[in-house]
Amino acid sequence: MRVWEQLRVSLRMLFHRGRAAEQLDEELRYHLDCQTEENLAAGMNAREAREAALRSFGNPALLRDQARSSWHWNWLEALLRDLRYGVRALRHAPGFAGIAILVMALGIGANVAIFAVVRNLLLRPLPYPEQQRLMAAYENSSDQFPENSVAGGIFDEWTRQNKSFTSLAMTGEAKMNLSTADGELPEELVGIACTANLLPTLGVTPTLGRNFTAAEDQPGANRVVLLSWSLYKRRFNANPAIVNRQVYIDKQPYTVIGVMPAWFAFPDQTIQAWTPFRRYYPTKEWTSLGAHDYGAVGRLRDGVSMAQAQGDLSRITKQIHDAHLDDPFVSRGATLKSLLEDTVGDMRKTLYVLLAATGCVLLIACLNVANLLVARAAARRKEAAIRTALGGGRLQLLRERLVESFLLSLAGGIAGVILAWLAVTWIRLNLSRLEVMRADLIQIDAATLAFTVGLIALCALFAGLIASFSAMSRQPLAELQDSSRGMSASRGRTRLRRALLAVEVGLTVVLLVAAGLFLKSYQRLRSSNLGCITQNVLTIRFGLYGGSYRDPAARVQFYRTLLERVRALPGVESAGFGRAVPGQGYWGDGEFTIVEHPPLPQGTAQFAINRVADAQFFTTLGIPLLRGRNFDDNLTLDHANQTLINAAFAKQYFPGEEPIGKHLKFGQKTWQIVGIVGDTRATLDDDPRPVQYYPLFAGDENGGRLVVRSSGDVERFVLPIQRIVQSIDRDLPTTNIMTMEQMLQRKTLAQRCSTVPLLAFGVLTLLLAAVGLFGVLSYLVAQRRGEIGIRLALGATRTQVLRRMMVDGLKPALAGLVLGLAASVAAVRLIRSMLFDTQSLDPVIFAGVPLLLLAVAVLACLLPSWRAARLNPVEALRTE
Repeated sequence: MRVWEQLRVSLRMLFHRGRAAEQLDEELRYHLDCQTEENLAAGMNAREAREAALRSFGNPALLRDQARSSWHWNWLEALLRDLRYGVRALRHAPGFAGIAILVMALGIGANVAIFAVVRNLLLRPLPYPEQQRLMAAYENSSDQFPENSVAGGIFDEWTRQNKSFTSLAMTGEAKMNLSTADGELPEELVGIACTANLLPTLGVTPTLGRNFTAAEDQPGANRVVLLSWSLYKRRFNANPAIVNRQVYIDKQPYTVIGVMPAWFAFPDQTIQAWTPFRRYYPTKEWTSLGAHDYGAVGRLRDGVSMAQAQGDLSRITKQIHDAHLDDPFVSRGATLKSLLEDTVGDMRKTLYVLLAATGCVLLIACLNVANLLVARAAARRKEAAIRTALGGGRLQLLRERLVESFLLSLAGGIAGVILAWLAVTWIRLNLSRLEVMRADLIQIDAATLAFTVGLIALCALFAGLIASFSAMSRQPLAELQDSSRGMSASRGRTRLRRALLAVEVGLTVVLLVAAGLFLKSYQRLRSSNLGCITQNVLTIRFGLYGGSYRDPAARVQFYRTLLERVRALPGVESAGFGRAVPGQGYWGDGEFTIVEHPPLPQGTAQFAINRVADAQFFTTLGIPLLRGRNFDDNLTLDHANQTLINAAFAKQYFPGEEPIGKHLKFGQKTWQIVGIVGDTRATLDDDPRPVQYYPLFAGDENGGRLVVRSSGDVERFVLPIQRIVQSIDRDLPTTNIMTMEQMLQRKTLAQRCSTVPLLAFGVLTLLLAAVGLFGVLSYLVAQRRGEIGIRLALGATRTQVLRRMMVDGLKPALAGLVLGLAASVAAVRLIRSMLFDTQSLDPVIFAGVPLLLLAVAVLACLLPSWRAARLNPVEALRTE
């Protein structure tokens, strides 16, 4: 019963606190009035009776406080009182509050945005049951290729011999052309050929329909396909009747057996269709031991670790390698990665760098606000001393400082969430353009908001505690004996402010150095010489898959007809066709031997990048012919035995000899070298590698890029070329239509996504450092008005005052520069591998950043120092 009574009283004190206070006041007045009436009855006059009643009764205010001390929820009342006091104090200092809130908003907003990205890409589990048991498997071919794609023959042996996986599945690229239907245009599908056990391995079932059967994953089986949810909605209007119906892919009928869930995107979000592996690829493709073309994923058995499974697959691979020492392309081991880590890929390191950068930004923001609060507390030290002398407790003053810091952090956090939402929208858009897995999941969710609340509390404690302890005085009388305006800040507080500023400037240097290195790396990457013309060049992709294009003669006829009609278009200067253009990617290599050279030792091989091109491909892209001649235009299928090599090929494989006229044997065919062309880069960040070019009209190439060059706007040829293609084959789609410059922008998008935020953080910290220097020095000038006035009255010149204040402001900046440069030398080692053609200790960056920061520091200190020098000594002394 007593518990319920206490609960009733507690709730009454919470919800009817005002009424209880009124009743207490009424009771106190009643007792005081009774005592007054007794005194009047004893013969006192009204004034004497009242004074005597007060003397005997006691101080009503003190009695009221003593009575209220036994009430419930006093801490809540004190907190609300502190909040009201904090709001009033900040409202009376709008400049200080605005700067502090803006600083907190920038720091918290940057951290919330990057945390949202890291959480959704790196920390959120994959949507598969027991996803921690899913592993991506690679072959470990060498130090150069520790994570090589899997060969079909190796995968088969892994499947038969391993004891670590409940199942292993294999995937391979499957480009497919979806034919026209119901007025729709033809479309190239980015598909995957997979073994029938892929979905059971992942633990996924189709939303509509069924999975592949083992019988469908065999050569010569019926053609079946699974559709992605996006393709199902976009192309087939989400009509469930499409299941068990036929669609035409590569001009062949495929039966749609199911539709995958909307969230499913394996191995990446570009995939639109899945088809059985062994039905799609010929037997020789998936039984080879050295053709590293496929991906593999497996589910570990219970109790088996990743290290044990990797050892198991490595043992099997080593046995295969030892049994085929004559084949240099058989790997020696295996490498495993968790599927989550494999899905994230190269984004992990970039995200960790950005997360560290935002941590620095937040720390700088907190230091900035703490410094402003320290300076503000120093300016209010007389007020604190008076309150202490009147009985105010240290804990109460500490609580008020923390509440004020909390209000600033809370307002900054709310503004920061808005900034973070804008940043997350930009990041999600760019990562989607990069086709990063799960980029669509990035959002400000409940977990991110909880992280924001934690940041707000952390920032409030950090900044508030520093300011509170700096404002504590053990000698309030000494504070009161001096003028609050004339006394300079104590030496300890001055040291604290300078130390905070020095750390802030040091962190700014680290971020600016990192941002400068990334910016220079990006500029070098963007301006790297591909070895070809990139202006006014249009590229269009075609894929001649299956159907009538299985015949090499049909492919050759298509290429000849297309090139003849495109070259005839008015305004086209040149047009050619090739497997890939420079900067587009590696796109495969092959083993070869040089007929005129002695046989290679057992277990060694020579290989180079393979490219297929016609004679005008080089002319269109401006790739120079260095020696020899180009392909003959009249090459036929039976006599297409000419090959071109690039300068890097000649340098590496024909040192000191003339390669023209020599013969290369690739597979079962021998090719004569007829010319040497200039070097190009397969990727922007790679040095030129050996390349051998084969003639397009040999008929071996089933797809590639048409390149068209013009002196004017080359994009005007897109529609005419599409009409030409439709007139040749109405079911053939054109894809990836872009200029060379657009393609290069796309290839550098990943670097831009890391460079732009880092550069923004660097500029942000530079502004924060400037705000910190300006704000703190402004407070110091305000504190030292009396001292400055005395100096001027005693004969100090305004130049001397200006110089002294500038030195006071620049001392912590110079200390921070030294600290930051030392920290930068250590920090840049962590990002060295992410830089392209840029020294980690670049002298321009390491010299330019300190000069830039020093210039900003001078400007930040100049205005308050100039104000100090312009003080009227009479007015300054009158305030004493």
